[in-house]
Amino acid sequence: MEYRRTQFHFLFLYLFVNNGFIGIQSKEHVLLDMKAAGSELGWLTLPNEEGWEVVQTVVNGSLLYTYSVCNVASDTEQNNWLRTTFIQRRPDISRVSVELRFIVRDCNSFGGSSPSCRETFGLYLSETDTDVGTNFRKSQFRKIATVAPDEVTANRGGGRADLRVNIETKSIGPLSRRGFYLAFQDLGGCVALLGLRVFYTTCPATMRSLAAFPEQVASGVLAEVEGTCVKDAVVVGEAAPRMYCTAEGEWVVPVGQCLCRAGYQAVGDACKACEPGYYKSTDSSQPCEVCPENTKRSGHGALLCSCMEGFFRASTDPNSAPCFSLPSPPQNLVYTTLLTAGSLQLTWRPPADTGGRSDITYSVVCERCEGGLCSLCGGRVRFEPAQTALKDPEVVVSELEPHVNYTFTVEAQSGVSQFSRKRATASITTVLHFTDGPRVLYLRVEDRTTSSLTLSWVVDHPVQNNNSPRYELMYRKKEDPGELDVTTYTVLVLEKNSVQINDLLPGTKYVFRVHTLTAEGHPSSHNAELEFETLALAESQTQNSSMVVMGAIAGGGVMLLIVVVILLLHKRRLNSHVRRRVDGDYFSCPEKLLPLKTYIDPHTYEDPCSAVLKFASEIHPSHITKQKVIGAGEFGEVYRGSLKIPGRCEVAVAIKTLKPGYTEKQRQDFLSEASIMGQFSHKNIIRLEGVVTKFKDAMIITEYMENGALDQYLRDHDGDFASYQLVGMLNGIAAGMKYLSDMNYVHRDLAARNVLVNGNLECKVSDFGLSRVLEDYPEGTYTTTGGKIPIRWTAPEAIAYRKFTSASDVWSFGIVMWEVMSYGERPYWDMSNHEVMKSINEGFRLPAPIGCPSAVNQLMLQCWTQDRSKRPRFVDIVNLLEKLLRNPESLSAIASIDPRVSIRLPSTSGSDGAPFRSVDEWLESIKMAQYRETFALAGIKTMEQVLRLKMEDIKNIGVRLPGHQKRIAYSVLGLQDPTTTLDLFAV
Repeated sequence: MEYRRTQFHFLFLYLFVNNGFIGIQSKEHVLLDMKAAGSELGWLTLPNEEGWEVVQTVVNGSLLYTYSVCNVASDTEQNNWLRTTFIQRRPDISRVSVELRFIVRDCNSFGGSSPSCRETFGLYLSETDTDVGTNFRKSQFRKIATVAPDEVTANRGGGRADLRVNIETKSIGPLSRRGFYLAFQDLGGCVALLGLRVFYTTCPATMRSLAAFPEQVASGVLAEVEGTCVKDAVVVGEAAPRMYCTAEGEWVVPVGQCLCRAGYQAVGDACKACEPGYYKSTDSSQPCEVCPENTKRSGHGALLCSCMEGFFRASTDPNSAPCFSLPSPPQNLVYTTLLTAGSLQLTWRPPADTGGRSDITYSVVCERCEGGLCSLCGGRVRFEPAQTALKDPEVVVSELEPHVNYTFTVEAQSGVSQFSRKRATASITTVLHFTDGPRVLYLRVEDRTTSSLTLSWVVDHPVQNNNSPRYELMYRKKEDPGELDVTTYTVLVLEKNSVQINDLLPGTKYVFRVHTLTAEGHPSSHNAELEFETLALAESQTQNSSMVVMGAIAGGGVMLLIVVVILLLHKRRLNSHVRRRVDGDYFSCPEKLLPLKTYIDPHTYEDPCSAVLKFASEIHPSHITKQKVIGAGEFGEVYRGSLKIPGRCEVAVAIKTLKPGYTEKQRQDFLSEASIMGQFSHKNIIRLEGVVTKFKDAMIITEYMENGALDQYLRDHDGDFASYQLVGMLNGIAAGMKYLSDMNYVHRDLAARNVLVNGNLECKVSDFGLSRVLEDYPEGTYTTTGGKIPIRWTAPEAIAYRKFTSASDVWSFGIVMWEVMSYGERPYWDMSNHEVMKSINEGFRLPAPIGCPSAVNQLMLQCWTQDRSKRPRFVDIVNLLEKLLRNPESLSAIASIDPRVSIRLPSTSGSDGAPFRSVDEWLESIKMAQYRETFALAGIKTMEQVLRLKMEDIKNIGVRLPGHQKRIAYSVLGLQDPTTTLDLFAV
């Protein structure tokens, strides 16, 4: 003993002189500091002797106190406890951090004389409203974590130690009582506790994006904090700016922002008005801008700068654009006559002054003047490409009449022309002297056959000087819809006003166009265009052909009907022979038709090692690297690690170990779980990588699931997922259970705690420690020989008769559905096992979780059918869930609470059966007494006010934890139904 104390004195002195302590960051608020407490620690040890000891060390003239324990050489089983003093918390602090500084000795340092030596110790918590003093009861503590070192301290020989100081920080919460105690349990290690700090963190008050955020206490989840815009700033969008306070006291994920309103710009963390000569027209983060060209000088806080006299902005111009003047008239307007009679081309040059704009367009006005009176030309005159909005300085005018005075006015316009009455125009007058030929009024068909058309046409007046006119006839075949529009015409020049066109196709449409020709041989501006069709084939021929076809079809139909009747009669006779033969085979050879057993019970093997080697791969320990303790299982500690097999990529794995001093029975049970897992291969069943059985330390290696157990993962992410995502998780679990059911295998312990989640949110069924195989028949059962049954997850027939089927797994799956949709709440909350069984046998079931889709709740209730034969099978469950996922809109209907079937509890009234007399009495009954002050500050002082509360009200008054919000909301829902004794009791 004296040697051990001397060794630890040396170790502590070395530590404090060379390492020292880490300074507390300003955002951390310390509730307990082992170093600052000095000799006033006052911690309790159990047992008082031969357990944890306080050690004094002088460093720089100051006494430092630490605790140590090192009974590795003792022959007795070690169970040493160390408890802190009472740690009081603020009402708004629901989560604290515990920082441990400790040293753990390497068990190999003690040789083989300490077979029970451990390199871990336990951290425990007990919440209480009062300081219990020296009253130390271990049963009041619950385990928080198994603390394992990243590095152990080993001997270097000569009495010297290679010191390795570990620092671990654990987050504890949610906390609900006024204070708490921490305790440390040693089960046979050599541990020195150098320092302990209990603290909580806050996100400090800050300014971001012109919004002020108050100080926020960090909790176990991301806390959303709403900011307030500074003066003369406005919110962007509908929601105020928000940031999230992390558990580490850091602001992250800013959402939304504030912007300085129009006329103001950001200067530091404030909004200042624009100076004279500057403006800002929108709510934005941009600074004020100098007033643009040709604008008046603005005043303070200007939204825009007005245009000077004679300058304008277009309606599409931004406020940042300068103001523009009107364009000047077009230049050098001239016309040129064209070869086509009645046509001319107008051309001009752009304005000398465009007013600074590039969107110059032109419009043309045509007037005909006779006797000093002018009128618009009307719609008969044509302009190519257009009459208005011309971008090029030219236009072709046609359909003009001879010997008429035409005046053309061209106007230059820009985007600001509409704001002024002044016009920028140029005009020109012309007279066309030409003699146009006769105008073709219309075409008509004189005769038609299957291959020819005879046409004639009429003109409006005869030609002077007795000169017979000439005509230009153009025709083409009319294309069908969808064909390429290739307009290839056949052109004929004719002396007469009639013609016969031959060599045409029967039943085909043709397009014809006729012009008169001028004396110079140019076509006139007037023409007639019509469509005509040649005759189709003779009707008598068509009718004869149709009769032949109809006769052939009728004859074929009769023959087909005769063949079908013969085949049906033959098939009926054949089916009767086959059915008699199959029935005989079934009853004579039953062994051929019974379902095959696909799972082998490892307990049927005399040596469990042979079963393991049959279903699992043996892995050499050198391929496995342990990294960190992540939990403690039934048989020993569980590590996160890596597996690197030659020729394969390194993968992350979970490593289950068998604790030292195991019995042969424990080893067999440990290896049996691997034998079970090794027979399964499904994406929703935890995958076995291999086992270590041929070496001293037996291990089971499985795939590593980053997000851990499903129930804890959902509690840590309460409210983060949509119903569609939660149903997707359930679908994966159901698929895994369908696979087990198809193998005639019963899990017996299906619960959210036994479902693991990986980084892709894939859920996989695990923990086959209680699983058993069915008999050869699908309806076979397995009768247990004793042991604990998880009452809250187990079907009533399995509880009553200890018989398990796939139907009892379906009941458990319904409970898992409820856990998932309620984000990991405990089924039946604080009810005792006896109350749970009594309520189920009376026909009552868990109520629908808040926000649960109606279709999902209906499936839960079907899984909880009392008659196991009426419960759905896993194949039915998978089909239904996949149908819901294919139709997400089916998840929009939310389930309501049915008081006829929901769990009944007595807590909707006081202990004497009367309604609650006060809000405090009600909060105490649902174990939410810590919110008495919160409700009082919010002005909720009567039960009538409680009955009017909604979920949003509960959040707004200051209940931050989602689990507590649900507990209060469920209870309020129960109180709102005075006709029953219903209370939806929440955790």
